[in-house]
Amino acid sequence: MFAALSDRVLSLSDGVSEFLVGEDVQCVAAGDRGAFAGTDDAVYRLRDGGAERVFEPDVEFVTALCVTPEFVFAGTEPSRVYRSRDGETWTACEGLSDLESSGEWSFPPRPDTHHVRWIQSVPDAERLYVAIEAGALVRSPDAGESWTDRVSEHPFDTHTMAVPASNPERAYAAAGDGFYVTADGGESWMPRESGLSETYCWSVAVRDDDQDALAVSSATGPQTAHTPATADATVSFWGDGWHEWTAGLPDRLLAPSLLATPDEWYALTDSALYAAPARGERWRPVREWDAPRQRPNGLVR
Repeated sequence: MFAALSDRVLSLSDGVSEFLVGEDVQCVAAGDRGAFAGTDDAVYRLRDGGAERVFEPDVEFVTALCVTPEFVFAGTEPSRVYRSRDGETWTACEGLSDLESSGEWSFPPRPDTHHVRWIQSVPDAERLYVAIEAGALVRSPDAGESWTDRVSEHPFDTHTMAVPASNPERAYAAAGDGFYVTADGGESWMPRESGLSETYCWSVAVRDDDQDALAVSSATGPQTAHTPATADATVSFWGDGWHEWTAGLPDRLLAPSLLATPDEWYALTDSALYAAPARGERWRPVREWDAPRQRPNGLVR
């Protein structure tokens, strides 16, 4: 497993190993084409116990990464998408900024800019979801060759997404404006918030073999999700409505990054990786480290 924190990437497979220290880490992704991390100025490939800088786009931040069987995708601030077949040579996916909604994209803390917050692939297809923070959740049917703009009812501020391998038409979006689900490949979206006490959603995880086995981390807003002094996030699981799932997790919780596997559920906090065998079971720490409080920015395997 690779865990992204604000100033480092950790390898959590055998103990805890640090890959990057002192960088502004934004994201991490892994797949058949390798493991990659995005920072304030570059894409790094993670392998053999080290980090190799492989792409330096002419932008402010690398904010999103996605690894598919064919490509590695990188999203940036300002909002652009790049792709690579080998992780070494990168080309821009043109046309994203030509979408009609692009004139309304804006990141509230820095309203003169915006960025790609998440890139989500669809199993066994070339389709992509690309989440712009903030203002749109757009799609590509052909791995970034062309783009389809947001639909009329859509998540406005998507932070993370998940698509179960068992049903590629289903997708989930954890957004600043709530939790959303589509059953038709993004043609329409519906909120799913029954029982969810805090609706600023950060991370979503779903079991590949069970499209209704869901968990989400959320808070009342960005300050309680990401700021140590005011941290007050929660984790919930879905089962005929949302149910709080925090037993065993620390108090004053920063919004964790979540991951589901066939055997375990995982929650990445600022100082530990927690695991639980099933939804609703007590979390237990499985890897711990010493670090100043910083935002969990992704957990992959």
